[in-house]
Amino acid sequence: QVQLVESGGGLVQAGGSLRLSCAASGRTLSTTVMGWFRQAPGKEREFVARIRWNGERPYYADSVKGRFTISRDNAKNTVYLQMNRLNSEDTAVYYCAAMTYGSDSYDSWGQGTQVTVSA
Repeated sequence: QVQLVESGGGLVQAGGSLRLSCAASGRTLSTTVMGWFRQAPGKEREFVARIRWNGERPYYADSVKGRFTISRDNAKNTVYLQMNRLNSEDTAVYYCAAMTYGSDSYDSWGQGTQVTVSA
């Protein structure tokens, strides 16, 4: 099992930036892919971005492409989501997730961090 703890959420004005962090611990050597998801009030959880555990092949949802950047720090076992040019549609609880060897779905999730973008 991989334990994930997100941080970095908060309140920001439209057009501003935030950087989310996801610290991984536990069986991190079994991790293959790290992802970010979000869930806005009254909506289903949606994919935001993912990256391979070795830092390769970042991939983004169309709604955030060009504004968000996913990256990871090997030494800190931490994945980041740099969010720029935020708008009100980015308001949501953001979750970090991990996929491990032998799994074709995300099997570890963090508790989430709230991001609120004010007009």
